[in-house]
Amino acid sequence: MSAETPFEIFLIAPPGLESTLLLEAKALDFAARQVPGGVSFDGTWADVRHANLYLRGATRVLARIGSFRAFHLAQLDKRARKFPWGEVLRKDVPVKVEVVTNKKSKIYHAGAATQRIETAIAEELGAPIAAQAAEADAEVAGQVTVKVRIDDNTCIFSVDTSGEGLHKRGHKVAVGKAPMRETMAALLLRACGYSGTEPVVDPMCGSGTFVIEAAEIARGLAAGRSRDFAFELLANHDASAWAAQKAAMPALQTVDLRFYGSDRNTGAVEMAGKNAERAGVADLCQMTHAAVSDLQRPEGPAGLVMVNPPYGARIGNKKQLYAVYGALGEVLKTRFSGWRVGIVTSDTQLANATGLPFLPLGAPIAHGGLKVRLFQTAPLP
Repeated sequence: MSAETPFEIFLIAPPGLESTLLLEAKALDFAARQVPGGVSFDGTWADVRHANLYLRGATRVLARIGSFRAFHLAQLDKRARKFPWGEVLRKDVPVKVEVVTNKKSKIYHAGAATQRIETAIAEELGAPIAAQAAEADAEVAGQVTVKVRIDDNTCIFSVDTSGEGLHKRGHKVAVGKAPMRETMAALLLRACGYSGTEPVVDPMCGSGTFVIEAAEIARGLAAGRSRDFAFELLANHDASAWAAQKAAMPALQTVDLRFYGSDRNTGAVEMAGKNAERAGVADLCQMTHAAVSDLQRPEGPAGLVMVNPPYGARIGNKKQLYAVYGALGEVLKTRFSGWRVGIVTSDTQLANATGLPFLPLGAPIAHGGLKVRLFQTAPLP
């Protein structure tokens, strides 16, 4: 695979937010299309690097590196041994192989297929398999994951170019219970129409994810500026081109807005403040210790109230939560005229306890083993 030859790039989306990730990909000028599980477009390795650096909503960026047909394990073994692994993988970097198959294929045993592909890589390329590599070596060298999907007897090979999930921005150390992942928070903000030009308030901020993401977007910070990526461990990695891309990150935007997080948990507020500092947006964020009933409208223009409150199945007792949601709704209706509201919860009854005039619901979203929904309002009267 040459640096300029286009190939398919697949962006994994949080389930239920594929259409929102598509909007973000198009905003970055990728000629993207929505497909099951995410977003796809044709691009080059420069696009892979750009996607990892700037996309806020993608879970991972996969590069499709080839495919072939295989109807039985012996054929898979033979063709895997002829696959040009050395064009992408390095001999000194441990490789992990993950296979997904289905009953539409004659090869339906994922474990057996994994073993054949791992053996082919180890014996033909000479790269260590991650499960067999010494743990210390794996920590020093990192590892690369090859994802294989066997569908209708076609084996499709992709390399995970991200490494750790893209929600790990590289500056958030402290998290609370049931944290909202940064990738999902970014997409939910986008789904509410947030583009970095208005204030954001989160009255149950926890570790501060919504507030920090909003401030980063307003400041024009690249999502992946503070971390490493798996593509840096590939055989075809162009280190000088990558350095140039990072050097070309746009200048930080001057921001007159402020972003407000509050929580009744003192530890959460302290945690959120430290996370904002590590992210380089502490000067834009105000984190305070306060109950929902004490929430006050900030001075200045109206914006977005974005909140991920507890929902019985996740944290707390559901019966006690009706009062919390009711108090939230009352405060927003009486003090936040002109502001839009986005509430993430798995429980429609709790959402309705706010008494807020919600817009029609979108698709359910997978989050922490639950299905949640985004309840939105237009600007409140």
